[in-house]
Amino acid sequence: MEVFGWEIGAYPATMAGAGLLIALVAWLPLSLRRLPLSLPIVCLIIGALVYAGPLPVPDTSPLAHPYLTERLTEFVVIVALMGAGLKIDRRFSFRGWVATWRLLLVTMPLSILAIALTGVTVLSLGGAAALLLAASLAPTDPVLASDVQVGHPLEGKEDAARFALTSEAGLNDGFAFPFVHLAIALSLTATGGEPWFARWLALNVVWEIAAGIACGWLVGHLFGWATFKMPGDALAKTGDGLVAIAATFVSYGVSEMLHCYGFFAVFVTALTLRNSHRDHDFQRDMHDITEQIERLTMMALLLAFGAAIAAGLFAAVGWVDMLAVALILLIIRPLAGLVALIGIPATLSEKLTIAFFGIRGVGSFYYLAYGLNHGAFREGDRLWVILSLVAFVSILMHGLTVTPAMRWLDRRHGREVD
Repeated sequence: MEVFGWEIGAYPATMAGAGLLIALVAWLPLSLRRLPLSLPIVCLIIGALVYAGPLPVPDTSPLAHPYLTERLTEFVVIVALMGAGLKIDRRFSFRGWVATWRLLLVTMPLSILAIALTGVTVLSLGGAAALLLAASLAPTDPVLASDVQVGHPLEGKEDAARFALTSEAGLNDGFAFPFVHLAIALSLTATGGEPWFARWLALNVVWEIAAGIACGWLVGHLFGWATFKMPGDALAKTGDGLVAIAATFVSYGVSEMLHCYGFFAVFVTALTLRNSHRDHDFQRDMHDITEQIERLTMMALLLAFGAAIAAGLFAAVGWVDMLAVALILLIIRPLAGLVALIGIPATLSEKLTIAFFGIRGVGSFYYLAYGLNHGAFREGDRLWVILSLVAFVSILMHGLTVTPAMRWLDRRHGREVD
């Protein structure tokens, strides 16, 4: 390629860009800690600047690469789920996780119903397409929500709001999948598919949830034993946090081979692995490597997203689309969250924080890509634009408010800020 008269090879340019990206992974989080600005926002800006620069940039729109989008976002999500599970200090219990169950069993169904109705009435989508959009946008993203999650393992930064948002993000990806499959089944039925309801209920709801949890528990116990309790040379002695990545891949791979929900399996594996020796310093090593890989791949995806936006991804957006986005982010999620949290032991400020920071992002991209790649939806391009707009506005809105909001919450509860 030629830039300003200089001949520049694509390979060295790619290497230089990758080096700069890795440097930003290490430097940006520290630099942005006290600013009302998030890492995802910076990534979008850099991606847009790269597109506007002199170097040629390929089409990075998810519309142009649906299968690549599915696989890349899938990878980022499973690594994020492992990291989220490893950093939760609170032991698993039905009573201690009451806010989590409320968000999963009340907020998510209410959000799916309300977003689907918005899709039909405001956006004029078909029923199956509206349900796919709703199922994709209902879960809180485990990747982009790191700023509102608990701290690293053994740090003790686990107040009610941060714990609820972390545990919700870890589990709601799995709970959204049956609704994605329901949308796929409805789309295929509309094109002459086989009878589907009994199969969907038995396979996509009962089997895939139960088997995913069981698979994650089993893999977590095996890796917990090998990491901390195996006689002679337990893996913790290596000090190599890549054990967590190994557990992630094994858990996800085995669960997918068994046709059950890999997202469930990975998060349950992480919780079980953490519980096998909760106070061991090696928990930090495992979490740190997952966080680094998650951050690097997340930044690469957001750079591509920023370039796609600069290339005109939102060129066809109208006022109806913007109205739907406002309803989803400012009305539906906050109200559904507050309804679910009625009566739980938390202050009003904590409930408002939990309800507001239902961040949408990488997980939503995965679900939509999966649904479009496995179903028969005529409105695929429109769904991509709407979902991308929701994710973009969420990144801006939540990214600009997360630092002052969390500092305000800490001050109100007498906790040390930062």
